[in-house]
Amino acid sequence: MTLRIPVGATAGTDPYEVLIGRRLLGELPGLIGEQARRVAVIHPEALAETGEALRADLADQGYEAIAVQVPNAEEAKTAEVAAYCWKALGQSGFTRTDVIVGVGGGATTDLAGFVAASWLRGVRWVAVPTTVLAMVDAAVGGKTGINTAEGKNLVGAFHPPAGVLCDLAALESLPVHDYVSGLAEIIKAGFIADPVILDLIEADPAAARTPAGPHTAELIERSIRVKAEVVSEDLKESGRREILNYGHTLGHAIEKNERYEWRHGAAVAVGMLYAAELGRLAGRLDDATADRHRTVLEAVGLPLTYRYDQWPKLVENMKVDKKSRGDTLRFIVLDGLARPTVLEGPDPAVMLGAYGEVAD
Repeated sequence: MTLRIPVGATAGTDPYEVLIGRRLLGELPGLIGEQARRVAVIHPEALAETGEALRADLADQGYEAIAVQVPNAEEAKTAEVAAYCWKALGQSGFTRTDVIVGVGGGATTDLAGFVAASWLRGVRWVAVPTTVLAMVDAAVGGKTGINTAEGKNLVGAFHPPAGVLCDLAALESLPVHDYVSGLAEIIKAGFIADPVILDLIEADPAAARTPAGPHTAELIERSIRVKAEVVSEDLKESGRREILNYGHTLGHAIEKNERYEWRHGAAVAVGMLYAAELGRLAGRLDDATADRHRTVLEAVGLPLTYRYDQWPKLVENMKVDKKSRGDTLRFIVLDGLARPTVLEGPDPAVMLGAYGEVAD
């Protein structure tokens, strides 16, 4: 059975659907649309066979299809790789009615969406996420972007896809560390909006670590519904959408400090635990909910600590976070379970004290 989750329209954008199920590629021609003649399949090196098979299938259906291979993971999210994609589109004669399909993890869908947003000031694109992280976070919501030496996702655009195809079969071959990394974004959705997610994971943490678990589809569905509801209300992060950055302020700083060699979910897990401790020390979050962060994250095998001596570098990294305003740091914290809010300009001593709880 295919589940369809609508993502509502906002000013200047069309509504679209996130499809969850199996054997969903038959839906792709409908999302590409009747006007397109050319389709570019952007895929990472690790999915070369998948990308070529999809290109060949689209060619058999009458499209002028090309496959554009990019580096794996965060190495794809650079201006140089984006320029390589633009060159491929130009050489193929891509027009405003042609379509990009991004197949892969969150880095690939971020890149493909940004290339689509910037080519001819915006062409249609479809996301085909193949990881937990991409399904529940990166491919949903219309945020696209690349990294720079100064920070993560600092260059980008809001450019929603025409649709998102979450084929659960793709998760069966995902390495366990990549699968578990994606759980961080699912757990985030539980803490900021849907505590049933936490209940399901706590009931059987070992089952949550594998796509064969009994609640896999429900966990992914609930997480996507959280994001779809938030971004339908606030596409461009002018208000409520900021809550989706829970754990990301420190998480992005860790990623940059590690030259993006840490998995995104691993960094966000440490960032969430830090946000919980920051909320607790700021007098916003109760002890039980703060402590629950540690138990849930630890139960599925996500990291809980980062190096203590890196704090000065992390502070500098956080100053260029997208949520900062001038010299003022802003964090998403909780006033209670499923009650996210903004903590603006916390006392540096409180920030350091909170970091002491996650430092090794």
